[in-house]
Amino acid sequence: MEYVKHLENKNIKWRYSISVPFIYSMIIPLVFFDISTEIYHNICFRLYGIPLIKRSRYIKIDRHKLEYLSWYDKINCAYCGYGNGLMNYTQMIAARTEKYWCGIKHKKDDNFIEPKHHQEFADYDDEEDLKEKFNH
Repeated sequence: MEYVKHLENKNIKWRYSISVPFIYSMIIPLVFFDISTEIYHNICFRLYGIPLIKRSRYIKIDRHKLEYLSWYDKINCAYCGYGNGLMNYTQMIAARTEKYWCGIKHKKDDNFIEPKHHQEFADYDDEEDLKEKFNH
């Protein structure tokens, strides 16, 4: 397990100490991003008639309740639950926005990992598929 493997390295504490300001300073842009996304989500989705996405299905902060974790592990777990959950949540908001405005797949490219939500999109350069799927 990766978690256990990195704990076995005895010289890692100084690396953690150096990284802490970089990791935790990200809370500022994350919170700004969160607020901005919520404003967009609640205003634009209502205007477009797109059903709102339930935040609690994507952001889950519960691992800090595990009693066997140290206080700093609990903080780290809460932070990761928020940060990764927020990215997952906003990705879904962006995906539904993309589907609403432009439900067309990108041109096939072996160097591009197609997002799962593109499966429902019209094929690239297929006007009939677009008209059929999205009534354009």
